[in-house]
Amino acid sequence: MFTAMILYCVLGAIAGLLAGLLGIGGGAVVVPMLVFAFDWLNIPQSVAIHMAIGTSLGSIMFTAISSARAHHKRGGVDWTVVKYIALGILAGTYAGTFVAAAIPARYLQMFFVCFLYYVATNMLLNKKPNPTRHLPGFAGMTGAGAFIGAVSSLVGIGGGTLSVPFLVWHNVDMRRAVGTSAAIGFPIALAGCIGFIVNGWGTPDLPEYSLGFVYLPALVGIVAISTFTAPRGAAIAHKLPIAKLKRFFACFLYCVATRMLFDVL
Repeated sequence: MFTAMILYCVLGAIAGLLAGLLGIGGGAVVVPMLVFAFDWLNIPQSVAIHMAIGTSLGSIMFTAISSARAHHKRGGVDWTVVKYIALGILAGTYAGTFVAAAIPARYLQMFFVCFLYYVATNMLLNKKPNPTRHLPGFAGMTGAGAFIGAVSSLVGIGGGTLSVPFLVWHNVDMRRAVGTSAAIGFPIALAGCIGFIVNGWGTPDLPEYSLGFVYLPALVGIVAISTFTAPRGAAIAHKLPIAKLKRFFACFLYCVATRMLFDVL
């Protein structure tokens, strides 16, 4: 258990840095690493991926708050966007947890692998939007939030891998998109965590110290460190060229996705 807690703390450090740096919850890293950790701890594969996603969303609640506060201090959060998109985010994420809970672990893991490849490719292409494109109104933002939330609940992310490209595609400044995405991560994580607790309650084969599909030892270890590293990532995000960092991150995602694909096959 001691070695596992060290691993969870390391994951927390990485998740926090990524949350502040790229406006993502860190789930793209935390979920596959938790799957590997749970396999090492002999947690049944039938629940491992669901627990990894639920635990990731639980940790993002704390990471998102820490990251959003750091970006807010630098004027990097558009709270109007957060307000407009929040309703769709909450509804889409919570509904998505019921879909995720019903999907067999193997297919859910394959979906996550495909999602990682998509995110990595999107980061590398770095397409530029039409300069006349602007953010939609309340109805459009609610619809976009519902989609972002639903996908996020299926893969255990804070939504940044979708919300950052969405905002940038509508000509929101990159650094402001990162900060706003960090704030959007909280309602995603809140609704997703509640949904995975509800859907996992009473499921057979869950290990001790589980709250539904949320594994408390991993949650504590990740949160204990991520809340400290998230502000550091935000500080770096306002100093370093984001495009170069995103390319490095995309290459990392390709490696993680390929490793998970081999495990599934």
